[in-house]
Amino acid sequence: MSIFFYGCITLDGYLAGKSHELDWLHQTGAVEETGYDSFYETMDATVMGRRTFEELAKQENPSIFYPTTQNYVFTHRPLTQEGFTAVSGDVVSFAKETSSHQNLWVIGGNTILTPLLNQNLVDYLILQIAPVLLGEGIPLFTQEAVQKRFRLEEVRKYGQFAELTYHKP
Repeated sequence: MSIFFYGCITLDGYLAGKSHELDWLHQTGAVEETGYDSFYETMDATVMGRRTFEELAKQENPSIFYPTTQNYVFTHRPLTQEGFTAVSGDVVSFAKETSSHQNLWVIGGNTILTPLLNQNLVDYLILQIAPVLLGEGIPLFTQEAVQKRFRLEEVRKYGQFAELTYHKP
């Protein structure tokens, strides 16, 4: 099985505004304008950090967003939200174990993604680019300064979004 990053960034490479806000994304288009549904059908588990989870938890019922996957949140605090399991420890070990028998989707920011990129564990990067320049914010990529190479598999247009699918050679 594989490890995927699937997410949307701005033209200048930000995943969120400096205070983790996503209003720029919601103002650009709707999930129905993307290939999200067909992507999600192929996932078995999700993993995210606490900040990503907290943004998601602001919704009325966050479990409706990921109803058929096992959903893990890296945190040192307990979770009470149904449909999400708190985990702690080393994300690299967790991802290796989980992806050995499941497709694992890394959701959200670089706290989870960076260690996986550093260990060359991310098999697919599926990036949707929104036509927005923030000028500052939370960057998607902060991995160590070592060249990582991916191969472009596909380019799609969904409304205002460009979607680029990359695979690790």
